[in-house]
Amino acid sequence: MSLPAEISGKEAPAGDGSALDALIDFYRSFNASDLNALAGNWAHGEVPSMDNPIGGIRRGWPAIREGYAKLFGGPALVRVAFHDFVAQGNNDCHLFVGREKGYCEAPAVRLELRIRTSRWFVKMRGVWRQLHHHGSIDEPALLADYQRAILGTPLGANAAKMTAVTRRAVKQVGGFENTEAGLRPRLVGRTS
Repeated sequence: MSLPAEISGKEAPAGDGSALDALIDFYRSFNASDLNALAGNWAHGEVPSMDNPIGGIRRGWPAIREGYAKLFGGPALVRVAFHDFVAQGNNDCHLFVGREKGYCEAPAVRLELRIRTSRWFVKMRGVWRQLHHHGSIDEPALLADYQRAILGTPLGANAAKMTAVTRRAVKQVGGFENTEAGLRPRLVGRTS
């Protein structure tokens, strides 16, 4: 499969029903803020998942659709192109991993976006459907500014403003530790 240097959705699809055509269709739909076209690109039901700096973790097409609806109906305009990417797959699944660049334009700010991105497509009933998307912003200041432009505040901003009482409680239990079950209080004197 020959890959273009960049995909914005303005490219002419090959028309061969390929995973690359599905990727082009996604960017065309996203950059046009077209929820109906996105519905045709994503897998339906509770199977698909998305994890990104604005929508958080969303499972199932209804939750993913709700995230796009909030973004498209909000005060900011977001446009991106996929670039610096690789692709691998077979006749049943295809993974695209690369970067998105673009902008977020809100009433008070315009941000130049740089997002690490992966999109996984699977063939369902002979048609390529997006099953998973993951996006990450590596720059903390850009991430906070982007979340502020879209959501009004950075995600986790309230968690970062711990009260003195909460800080004291964390100190008393010895902080927190990551476990397979999630973040748990670490008890002072406990050995793992």
